[in-house]
Amino acid sequence: MNKFKTIVYSTLITILLVSAGFSYIYFKYINPQMENKQVVEADTTSAFTHPQGAENTRDIKDSLKIKSELNDKIFSNRQTIITKTVQKVSPAVVGINVTKVKKYRDPFTADPLFRYFFGDRIYQKEIKALGSGVIISPDGYIITNDHVAGDASEVIVTMTDGSRHPAKIIGTDHATDICLLKINGKNLPYVKMGNSNNILIGEWVIALGNPFGLFEINDKPTVTVGVVSATGMNLNAVGGRFYINMIQTDAAINTGNSGGPLVNVLGELIGMNTLIYSPNSGAGSVGVGFAIPVNKIKKIIKQLKNAGKVERDFWTGIKIQPIDERLAKYFKLSSPKGVIITSIAPNSPAQKAGLLVSDIIVGIDKFIVTDDNSIISILNQYSTGDEINVKVLRDGKIKSFKMKLEKLHD
Repeated sequence: MNKFKTIVYSTLITILLVSAGFSYIYFKYINPQMENKQVVEADTTSAFTHPQGAENTRDIKDSLKIKSELNDKIFSNRQTIITKTVQKVSPAVVGINVTKVKKYRDPFTADPLFRYFFGDRIYQKEIKALGSGVIISPDGYIITNDHVAGDASEVIVTMTDGSRHPAKIIGTDHATDICLLKINGKNLPYVKMGNSNNILIGEWVIALGNPFGLFEINDKPTVTVGVVSATGMNLNAVGGRFYINMIQTDAAINTGNSGGPLVNVLGELIGMNTLIYSPNSGAGSVGVGFAIPVNKIKKIIKQLKNAGKVERDFWTGIKIQPIDERLAKYFKLSSPKGVIITSIAPNSPAQKAGLLVSDIIVGIDKFIVTDDNSIISILNQYSTGDEINVKVLRDGKIKSFKMKLEKLHD
């Protein structure tokens, strides 16, 4: 019996101790947290029922406004001098569609006997082609390449507003690959001409145009960006066209870009996209493109406006021979570059200038003469009446002579 009482008493004491412990924990920790939660809920409810809630609403609106301004600032930071220049120049870029009439001879007429009985059969065929151009004056003068529109029977110009205009060929120059067009209009968007003598190698440039006819899809030019890779590039002649003092760029230029503008970041025209180097005769860009410098364009279009062509009916009166290894050794030259004068016609521009037989021509103005092909290309950059500075090697010294390119008389 005593044992049973002991157990009961122990159990009651344990229950009391546990109850006291739970009571302590509840009032010490749990109950204050519940009271605080109720206070927070009451405060939150009052924010929407009390006048102070309106202030919180204004805070939300202010926050949204700040977020909107931040987005606008981010967008404005995306605009660079290049994107702004593109927006400025694009309206003056045009797509050019041309129709050319090509003549070809029936291959059978190559046989004299066939030609005797059936005559010389010559056929005509219309060919469609495309290219790019840029408006250079508010009254509608447009420049492009001669190989784009120089021999076209019809030229249609498409502007960025979707309008299409027939263009008149004012003049074209096959030798420099420059063609001047004109459309009717007033206050047209145009690109200001810059100065290609001030070009910096490595400066940013933008090429715009109509590669592969993409301009026709949305009446917008395709834009590529690169740098000036080199200047003063003298390339080989192509089909009677002479590419001297060209600008090299890595801005992508593709088929259809010919005649389009190459501009600097100020939006000034510094060149006209004309050629690309493409291995294996492909049509895609590998980052080696060439543009005609704008200073040459200025000179040519001035003559095209006045006469419709560039006069090159001049003569020099000299006969030349390229320098080979044997001649280079004989004249103690460091390399076989230049051409030697073998004869001079009496009373010719060369004789009047003071040139002599055995003079070695090494340069004309700022151009370097390397062989007979280079001097022909260089002379085709000039027109009748121009005066050139001929640099020759005579008696081991470089001497300069001014020679006027006089008109050749029959």
